[in-house]
Amino acid sequence: MSDPSVLKFPADFLWGCAASAYQVEGALQEDDRGQANWDVFSRTPGKIFGGHAADPACDHYHRYKEDVHLMADLGIKAYRFSVAWPRIMPGGTGQVNQRGLDFYDRLVDTLLQHNIEPILTLYHWDHPQVLDEKGGWQNRDFASWLANYSTAVARRLSDRVRHWITLNEPPCIAGLGFSSGEHAPGLRLTEKEVTQVVHHILLGHGKTAQAVRQYAVRPVRIGLAHNPDGKIPATEDPSDIAAARAAWREANSWWFDPLFKGEYPAGLWRERGDNVPVVQAGDMEAIAQPLDFMGLNIYQGESVRGGATGPEAVPYAPEFPRTTMGWPITPEAMYWGPRFFHEEYPTPEVVVTENGASFDESPGADGRVDDRPRVAFLASYLRQLHRALRDGIPVRGYFVWTLIDNFEWSHGYGKKFGLVRLDESLRRHPKSSAAWYRRVIAAGGF
Repeated sequence: MSDPSVLKFPADFLWGCAASAYQVEGALQEDDRGQANWDVFSRTPGKIFGGHAADPACDHYHRYKEDVHLMADLGIKAYRFSVAWPRIMPGGTGQVNQRGLDFYDRLVDTLLQHNIEPILTLYHWDHPQVLDEKGGWQNRDFASWLANYSTAVARRLSDRVRHWITLNEPPCIAGLGFSSGEHAPGLRLTEKEVTQVVHHILLGHGKTAQAVRQYAVRPVRIGLAHNPDGKIPATEDPSDIAAARAAWREANSWWFDPLFKGEYPAGLWRERGDNVPVVQAGDMEAIAQPLDFMGLNIYQGESVRGGATGPEAVPYAPEFPRTTMGWPITPEAMYWGPRFFHEEYPTPEVVVTENGASFDESPGADGRVDDRPRVAFLASYLRQLHRALRDGIPVRGYFVWTLIDNFEWSHGYGKKFGLVRLDESLRRHPKSSAAWYRRVIAAGGF
């Protein structure tokens, strides 16, 4: 008999790690790269913790071979990275910078030489600043600009890259960039204006998916990396499960229904009154492109119970365990997130494109970090992901965020998610969690 305490994942399960260009590459002034929106935002006083900047970040632009060797040593099967639009089209549109494409050529070739599958994200929040001067995501043309840039990348790399992700975390693009102002471009718009940005983001996804499929030189698999609002039933009583499901649907259908049903949810559309986007003929058809997989970035979830008048949030107590981001540690989000998504939209496969945690940690005398809280965090979430697999949810892969401590957007270098510590001289020091993840991958479980 098999040991029920050993959680085995499918033999072809895609064990990976994820990162983004702006957070790791550095080299912001090299090889004809154009100025990025985040370059400008980072220089705005008070926007980034400690006045930190993304150069040199992890200096991945120069040390990518070392980083790929690190991945290979861990046994990582796939690396999810993003391409920096300002490197490819410094002017936002028009002329393609071959030196920028050359870097990703080298990165992809090095990954493949080490039997690591490249998973390419086309847009992970950085774009040429010149496009913000034309309105950025508030300009409907941004969707076409994104597709044109993506075409250049697809033509160059699709002979070797099979898995393509159009956008990373659309709710963060809209919410943090245009509502709270915490991310570039740092705006605080009206609800109607933000909703229009949401529509342009969805349109950008659809047009990009079309462009990659049209110009890829071999068949490709296309997905989107989304961070749905997580909902967890307070108990497994059917009434609480039903309440959490209803809350999940209400929180996420505005994003998902256009992708999979070709329409905005009618009830939420009515509730928003005049705060709805302008939708032109053909938009919804463009948005609802077939997806081969759905990427879910899962970190936390809200507890929900069935109340007298509908779903009710159950607040976490002040002493509830949290990461240094202030996020509650809720492993059950890794079960209920994929389950609720698959129940509502059963077509595509699911890939957990991000999961990880930031903790306060200090190196020992040998320079290494014994990050047992991170190991416990990852193990608890993977147990719930295994439960989802047992229940028939088609989860095909899992990506840790992230390989190396890096530039964590508005938090600068103050938050550390990496399996590997980066010291002041940019040397890489694998943490205890890296050794643990190596064992998990080698065993296909734990």
